[in-house]
Amino acid sequence: MSSQEYRHIVRIAGKDIPGTKKIIIGISQVRGIGYNFAKSILDILKINSNSNVGFLTESQVEEIEKAMKNPSLVNIPSWFLNRRKDIDSGKDLHLITSDIEFNVRNDIEREKNMNSWRGFRHTYGLKVRGQRTRTTGRKGGAVGVRKGGKVLPAGVPAEGAAATGQPAAPAAVAGQPAAPAAAPAKGGPTAPTKDTKSPATKPSTEKKTK
Repeated sequence: MSSQEYRHIVRIAGKDIPGTKKIIIGISQVRGIGYNFAKSILDILKINSNSNVGFLTESQVEEIEKAMKNPSLVNIPSWFLNRRKDIDSGKDLHLITSDIEFNVRNDIEREKNMNSWRGFRHTYGLKVRGQRTRTTGRKGGAVGVRKGGKVLPAGVPAEGAAATGQPAAPAAVAGQPAAPAAAPAKGGPTAPTKDTKSPATKPSTEKKTK
Protein backbone atom coordinates (compact mmCIF):
# COMPACT_ATOMS: atom_id res chain seq x y z
CA MET A 1 0.00 0.00 0.00
CA SER A 2 1.26 3.49 -0.78
CA SER A 3 1.64 6.16 1.87
CA GLN A 4 -1.22 8.17 0.29
CA GLU A 5 -3.78 5.51 1.28
CA TYR A 6 -2.64 5.53 4.88
CA ARG A 7 -5.14 7.13 7.31
CA HIS A 8 -4.15 8.45 10.71
CA ILE A 9 -7.65 7.99 12.19
CA VAL A 10 -10.00 5.15 11.22
CA ARG A 11 -13.59 5.10 12.50
CA ILE A 12 -14.88 1.59 13.19
CA ALA A 13 -18.32 1.10 14.79
CA GLY A 14 -18.38 4.67 16.06
CA LYS A 15 -14.91 4.43 17.64
CA ASP A 16 -11.98 6.56 16.43
CA ILE A 17 -8.91 4.32 16.31
CA PRO A 18 -5.39 5.65 15.65
CA GLY A 19 -3.89 4.36 12.42
CA THR A 20 -0.60 3.45 14.13
CA LYS A 21 -2.16 0.62 16.18
CA LYS A 22 -2.25 -2.97 15.04
CA ILE A 23 -5.58 -4.08 13.63
CA ILE A 24 -6.26 -6.70 16.28
CA ILE A 25 -5.56 -4.20 19.08
CA GLY A 26 -7.58 -1.43 17.43
CA ILE A 27 -10.65 -3.61 16.87
CA SER A 28 -10.57 -4.86 20.46
CA GLN A 29 -10.92 -1.24 21.65
CA VAL A 30 -14.56 -1.28 20.50
CA ARG A 31 -16.75 -2.04 23.50
CA GLY A 32 -18.12 -5.57 23.33
CA ILE A 33 -15.23 -6.87 21.19
CA GLY A 34 -12.50 -8.76 23.00
CA TYR A 35 -9.12 -9.91 21.80
CA ASN A 36 -10.27 -13.43 20.92
CA PHE A 37 -13.41 -12.19 19.18
CA ALA A 38 -11.33 -9.73 17.11
CA LYS A 39 -8.88 -12.50 16.24
CA SER A 40 -11.68 -14.76 15.00
CA ILE A 41 -13.19 -11.99 12.84
CA LEU A 42 -9.85 -11.17 11.21
CA ASP A 43 -9.09 -14.84 10.56
CA ILE A 44 -12.47 -15.41 8.90
CA LEU A 45 -12.17 -12.26 6.79
CA LYS A 46 -8.53 -13.13 5.97
CA ILE A 47 -7.11 -9.81 7.12
CA ASN A 48 -3.56 -9.62 8.46
CA SER A 49 -3.92 -8.90 12.18
CA ASN A 50 -0.35 -7.58 12.50
CA SER A 51 -0.76 -4.74 9.98
CA ASN A 52 -1.70 -1.24 11.06
CA VAL A 53 -5.24 0.09 11.24
CA GLY A 54 -4.33 2.99 8.95
CA PHE A 55 -3.87 0.63 5.98
CA LEU A 56 -7.44 -0.74 6.12
CA THR A 57 -9.57 0.03 3.07
CA GLU A 58 -13.17 1.21 3.21
CA SER A 59 -14.46 -2.16 2.06
CA GLN A 60 -12.51 -3.95 4.79
CA VAL A 61 -13.87 -1.59 7.44
CA GLU A 62 -17.43 -2.27 6.27
CA GLU A 63 -16.87 -6.04 6.42
CA ILE A 64 -15.49 -5.77 9.95
CA GLU A 65 -18.47 -3.68 11.10
CA LYS A 66 -20.96 -6.15 9.58
CA ALA A 67 -19.21 -9.06 11.31
CA MET A 68 -19.34 -7.19 14.64
CA LYS A 69 -23.05 -6.40 14.43
CA ASN A 70 -24.14 -9.78 13.01
CA PRO A 71 -21.51 -12.48 13.67
CA SER A 72 -23.76 -15.21 12.27
CA LEU A 73 -23.01 -13.89 8.76
CA VAL A 74 -19.39 -15.02 9.10
CA ASN A 75 -20.27 -18.32 10.84
CA ILE A 76 -19.07 -17.39 14.32
CA PRO A 77 -20.49 -19.96 16.82
CA SER A 78 -23.28 -18.89 19.16
CA TRP A 79 -21.29 -19.68 22.32
CA PHE A 80 -18.96 -16.82 21.36
CA LEU A 81 -21.74 -14.20 21.61
CA ASN A 82 -22.42 -12.04 24.66
CA ARG A 83 -26.26 -12.16 24.61
CA ARG A 84 -27.71 -15.55 23.81
CA LYS A 85 -31.46 -16.26 23.77
CA ASP A 86 -32.53 -12.66 24.07
CA ILE A 87 -35.66 -12.33 26.24
CA ASP A 88 -37.48 -10.18 23.66
CA SER A 89 -36.54 -11.83 20.36
CA GLY A 90 -35.29 -15.22 21.55
CA LYS A 91 -32.31 -14.98 19.19
CA ASP A 92 -28.57 -15.17 19.81
CA LEU A 93 -27.20 -11.62 19.60
CA HIS A 94 -23.89 -9.89 20.07
CA LEU A 95 -24.12 -6.36 21.53
CA ILE A 96 -21.51 -3.66 21.00
CA THR A 97 -21.01 0.01 21.95
CA SER A 98 -24.03 1.71 23.59
CA ASP A 99 -26.36 -1.27 23.02
CA ILE A 100 -24.72 -3.04 25.97
CA GLU A 101 -25.60 -0.30 28.48
CA PHE A 102 -29.12 0.08 27.07
CA ASN A 103 -29.96 -3.62 27.40
CA VAL A 104 -28.38 -3.97 30.85
CA ARG A 105 -30.43 -1.01 32.08
CA ASN A 106 -33.62 -2.54 30.68
CA ASP A 107 -32.85 -5.91 32.29
CA ILE A 108 -32.41 -4.29 35.72
CA GLU A 109 -35.65 -2.32 35.41
CA ARG A 110 -37.50 -5.49 34.37
CA GLU A 111 -36.23 -7.30 37.48
CA LYS A 112 -37.35 -4.41 39.70
CA ASN A 113 -40.84 -4.32 38.17
CA MET A 114 -41.19 -8.09 38.64
CA ASN A 115 -40.40 -7.70 42.38
CA SER A 116 -37.92 -10.54 42.09
CA TRP A 117 -35.15 -11.22 44.58
CA ARG A 118 -32.59 -9.82 42.15
CA GLY A 119 -34.78 -6.74 41.70
CA PHE A 120 -34.87 -6.07 45.44
CA ARG A 121 -31.10 -6.41 45.67
CA HIS A 122 -30.66 -3.94 42.81
CA THR A 123 -33.14 -1.52 44.44
CA TYR A 124 -31.24 -1.41 47.74
CA GLY A 125 -27.81 -1.34 46.10
CA LEU A 126 -26.73 -4.75 47.44
CA LYS A 127 -24.73 -7.47 45.76
CA VAL A 128 -26.84 -9.70 43.51
CA ARG A 129 -24.71 -12.75 42.72
CA GLY A 130 -24.28 -14.21 46.19
CA GLN A 131 -21.09 -12.38 47.16
CA ARG A 132 -20.02 -11.87 50.74
CA THR A 133 -21.45 -8.69 52.27
CA ARG A 134 -20.35 -8.92 55.89
CA THR A 135 -16.95 -7.30 55.34
CA THR A 136 -17.06 -6.09 51.71
CA GLY A 137 -19.34 -3.86 49.69
CA ARG A 138 -19.89 -1.40 52.53
CA LYS A 139 -21.05 2.08 51.69
CA GLY A 140 -21.22 5.33 53.65
CA GLY A 141 -19.06 6.33 56.60
CA ALA A 142 -16.55 4.22 58.44
CA VAL A 143 -18.01 1.49 60.60
CA GLY A 144 -16.29 0.88 63.94
CA VAL A 145 -16.78 0.37 67.66
CA ARG A 146 -18.44 3.32 69.33
CA LYS A 147 -17.23 4.13 72.84
CA GLY A 148 -19.94 5.02 75.38
CA GLY A 149 -19.71 7.15 78.52
CA LYS A 150 -20.25 6.21 82.16
CA VAL A 151 -23.76 5.62 83.52
CA LEU A 152 -24.56 8.26 86.19
CA PRO A 153 -27.26 8.10 88.87
CA ALA A 154 -30.50 10.00 88.45
CA GLY A 155 -30.31 13.75 88.97
CA VAL A 156 -26.52 13.98 88.70
CA PRO A 157 -25.34 16.13 85.74
CA ALA A 158 -22.53 14.88 83.59
CA GLU A 159 -19.06 16.38 83.83
CA GLY A 160 -19.05 19.80 82.24
CA ALA A 161 -22.78 19.65 81.42
CA ALA A 162 -23.75 22.31 83.98
CA ALA A 163 -21.15 24.78 82.72
CA THR A 164 -21.82 24.30 79.03
CA GLY A 165 -25.60 23.87 79.22
CA GLN A 166 -25.56 20.37 77.77
CA PRO A 167 -28.14 17.79 78.94
CA ALA A 168 -27.12 15.41 81.70
CA ALA A 169 -26.34 11.76 81.10
CA PRO A 170 -29.20 9.24 81.35
CA ALA A 171 -30.08 7.80 84.75
CA ALA A 172 -28.68 4.50 85.94
CA VAL A 173 -30.52 1.36 85.00
CA ALA A 174 -32.27 -0.43 87.86
CA GLY A 175 -30.31 -3.37 89.21
CA GLN A 176 -26.92 -1.98 88.14
CA PRO A 177 -24.44 -0.33 90.52
CA ALA A 178 -24.31 3.43 90.13
CA ALA A 179 -21.07 5.10 89.16
CA PRO A 180 -19.49 7.63 91.55
CA ALA A 181 -20.46 11.26 91.21
CA ALA A 182 -18.64 13.28 88.60
CA ALA A 183 -15.59 15.22 89.68
CA PRO A 184 -15.87 19.04 89.73
CA ALA A 185 -14.74 20.97 86.71
CA LYS A 186 -11.11 21.86 86.47
CA GLY A 187 -10.40 25.19 88.14
CA GLY A 188 -13.84 25.43 89.81
CA PRO A 189 -14.63 25.75 93.53
CA THR A 190 -14.30 22.61 95.58
CA ALA A 191 -16.58 21.64 98.46
CA PRO A 192 -15.01 21.62 101.92
CA THR A 193 -14.15 18.17 103.19
CA LYS A 194 -14.86 17.09 106.75
CA ASP A 195 -11.99 15.91 108.84
CA THR A 196 -12.67 12.30 109.67
CA LYS A 197 -9.72 11.98 112.10
CA SER A 198 -10.49 11.80 115.81
CA PRO A 199 -9.35 14.85 117.84
CA ALA A 200 -6.01 14.45 119.49
CA THR A 201 -6.09 14.10 123.32
CA LYS A 202 -3.89 16.41 125.34
CA PRO A 203 -1.79 14.88 128.12
CA SER A 204 -3.07 15.77 131.61
CA THR A 205 -1.01 18.28 133.52
CA GLU A 206 -2.59 17.64 136.90
CA LYS A 207 -0.37 16.11 139.56
CA LYS A 208 -1.40 12.87 140.99
CA THR A 209 -2.55 13.16 144.55
CA LYS A 210 -1.26 10.82 147.12
